[in-house]
Amino acid sequence: MTQSFIHIESPNYLRLQDLPTPPDWQGIFGNDNRLALEIGCGVGDFMLKTALDQPETNFIAIDFYNKGCDKTCRRIDRHGVGNVRVVRDEARAFVTERIPKGSLSAIYINCPDPWPKKRHRKRRLVNKEFIEFLLDYMVPGADFFFATDFDDYGIDVANALPGVTALENQFLPDLYRHEFPGYHLSKYMRKFMAEGKQIYFMHYKVK
Repeated sequence: MTQSFIHIESPNYLRLQDLPTPPDWQGIFGNDNRLALEIGCGVGDFMLKTALDQPETNFIAIDFYNKGCDKTCRRIDRHGVGNVRVVRDEARAFVTERIPKGSLSAIYINCPDPWPKKRHRKRRLVNKEFIEFLLDYMVPGADFFFATDFDDYGIDVANALPGVTALENQFLPDLYRHEFPGYHLSKYMRKFMAEGKQIYFMHYKVK
């Protein structure tokens, strides 16, 4: 997909070509705090609120879209947030090449592209196979969060997650919930909710 390129000047933006494989994340953040990843940071409002709530956590926020990375950087820079780094890359490639195995304390995936046309749904990012792939990069007790506004995407992921035996559902006996107190809402979630849509929230932990 062709993107109009925005040159991002931010101390919190990491150019992919400058990152080793894998990077020294402790050196990049200047501490050994726990590491978390948001896949698809959008315009950065969820990441900003979450990073402010958890100053003891180092957050990596990735997005495929250059414009979203720019907006995320501008947002966190304005607020002087120092525990977020932003990278533009595709999720699977980034995790494989830039995240050490067994290093993530949390993964957040909020409202990924639902690929609504039936013939395109195989392009959806989150499924059982992708979640099992992520497990290698998470520590015991790590949190996995998923949220979507798209009904059949939410139901598909909710039905797939119990089959990932290394994860434990934090919402039992529910497979998902439409409300998640304390979990920040992104711009897109608020927009969808204003349109009368429900958000499907899921929260699991690595056993």
